[in-house]
Amino acid sequence: MERRKAWLGPILSQEVPRVQYRRRHSLSGLCNTESPLRKLNLPLSQTQHKEKPPEANLTELIEFVLLDFADVPHLRWLLFGLFSVIYIATVMSNGIIFLITKLDPALQTPMYYFLGNFSFLEICYVSVTLPRMLMNLWTQRRTISLVACATQMCCILVLGATECFLLTVMAYDRYMAICNPLHYPLVMSHKICIQLVAGSWISGIPVQIGQTFQIFSLSFCGSNLIDHFFCDIPPILKLACGDTFVSEMLVYIAAVLIATIPFLLILISYSKIISTVLQLPSATSRAKAFSTCSSHLIVMALFFGSAVITYLRPKHSHSAGIDKVLSLFYTIVTPMFNPMIYSLRNKDVIMALRRLLYK
Repeated sequence: MERRKAWLGPILSQEVPRVQYRRRHSLSGLCNTESPLRKLNLPLSQTQHKEKPPEANLTELIEFVLLDFADVPHLRWLLFGLFSVIYIATVMSNGIIFLITKLDPALQTPMYYFLGNFSFLEICYVSVTLPRMLMNLWTQRRTISLVACATQMCCILVLGATECFLLTVMAYDRYMAICNPLHYPLVMSHKICIQLVAGSWISGIPVQIGQTFQIFSLSFCGSNLIDHFFCDIPPILKLACGDTFVSEMLVYIAAVLIATIPFLLILISYSKIISTVLQLPSATSRAKAFSTCSSHLIVMALFFGSAVITYLRPKHSHSAGIDKVLSLFYTIVTPMFNPMIYSLRNKDVIMALRRLLYK
């Protein structure tokens, strides 16, 4: 008996790790931003669960924590200032383009009608992500409710689908103007332009609402830490319990229908445009046509390139750092540079801006 006590003594005297116990049997420590894991300032890889708890111990999460740039706390105020300037510049520059396309008589053409809608879309796009990111950087309260997370994801997906369709419409407009100039006034009438824009805004809504509902119908367990600056599909699926194969397949199908097919249509349009432009006899006409279309091509490459890579990459190749960089491109960088690309390379926009300023 004494030998058994001597053998069990060191084991019984050891303290059971309380944090590990909470991680296995309760989510209260994870849902609370002041949990022991956060106080320890451990790297993210040490605070996330490697294994998901069994179905019997699942507790539905009611909120998430957006980590955004929590891994670089020393850059907090620098990032806050940088993203504040980006947000203000994006909203003001896109707002000016939207305003002059509505007020200037010289810009009442289909191309500028689409451009005005595109600028308004970019204002909506950055307003879904940047204000919350700035609030998180300012207050350090990174929690977001399940409903708010689902709403943010749905808005981003709907606006992203609208941008894909609207860029396709703009490419079709340039194709008709350059390749079929005689039919252009008839085909691109004001009524048809309104229908094309309305279709671009509406077409993605039912698909993306259904996709968001399907993703948030999954059970979430284990960690509630989203290593991203907004509620995007890849990091949310990482937190889901059970088999996510159906959800992943639906994401791929939606990405093909909403991003890949419009991207291919744009490429076909511009291949025909380039072929037509090269046949123009005048070098001045060729230069003007290429100048008009080059800005659209730059925007298309930035947006579709980053978005397609994000949603069509295999799951095993997803990395939090790469996902953040790619998301920054299609949600923040592209809306910021669009006004510069369109205004600096477009003499009509520059002249309209001067007329607006000198009134």
